[in-house]
Amino acid sequence: MFTQISKPRGRGRPPGRTVEGEATRRRLYDTAVALIGEQGYAATTLRGVAERAGASPGLLYRYFPSKRSLVLELYDQLSYEYARQATNLAVGTWRERFLGALETSLRVLGPHRITLRALAPVMVGDIDEGVFAQSTAFSRRRVQAIFEDVVINAADAPTRTLSEPLGRLLYLLHLAVILWWLLDKSPQQRATHALVSLIRQMLPAVALTLRLPPGRRFVRTADQLFREALVDEQDQPRTGALRPSARSS
Repeated sequence: MFTQISKPRGRGRPPGRTVEGEATRRRLYDTAVALIGEQGYAATTLRGVAERAGASPGLLYRYFPSKRSLVLELYDQLSYEYARQATNLAVGTWRERFLGALETSLRVLGPHRITLRALAPVMVGDIDEGVFAQSTAFSRRRVQAIFEDVVINAADAPTRTLSEPLGRLLYLLHLAVILWWLLDKSPQQRATHALVSLIRQMLPAVALTLRLPPGRRFVRTADQLFREALVDEQDQPRTGALRPSARSS
C-alpha cells in the first residue's frame, strides 16, 4: 500500500483518501513505472500510461498531472523505504555501518533496477528532476541523513566536525556505486559486487588516514566542494529529522 505523506507537495492528489482511490492510484503508478522501464522516460507519455492502465487521461491527471510527478513519487517511495529499512543499522564502526547502509540501498533499489536504469539520464543530468535538483531535495535529505547518522552514531565516530562531512562523502560514494550498478552489464551485476568488496578492503586504510591531519583536511575540503557544486545550503539535512516515523504506512 502506498505510504501516506504528512505534507503533500502539490502533486495533484485529489482531496480525501479512500481505499478505492488508493488502489486506483497504485495501479496507475505501477503502470507508469513499468512503462518507463520498457520504453524509457522520454518515450513514455501520460496518455500511454492511461491507455495501458485502462483508465481515462482525466483520471490519471487527477493523481499524476505530469511525468515529473511520477518521478517525484518514485523518489519518494524508494527513499522512504530505504530510510525505513536503514533506521536500525547494527552497532559497529562507521565502516561496517556504511557497508550495511550501502547494501541496504542496493537491496531496496534492486526490484526497480530496470526503471531506474531508464531514468539514469534524468537522475544524473536533469536540472529539475535529477538527484541534486531542488524539487527532489526531500528525497536527498532523507537518504543523506542516514549516511550522516552512519558516522555520527558509530562506535568509532570521529568528532562532530568531521563526522558530518564524512557522512556526506559516504553518501556521495554510495551514489557513485548506485550509478555503477545501474550501468553494470556483467552477469548478475558481478562487477558491482566486486566493487563493493574492493571498497570493503580499502575502508580500513581510509580510517587510518583520517587519524592524520592531511586526511581530515581532505575530508573537510572535499565536503565543502561537494556542497558548493551540488547541494544548496538550504537543502542540508538535519540528521534524524526525516525518520520514517514521520510518515505512516
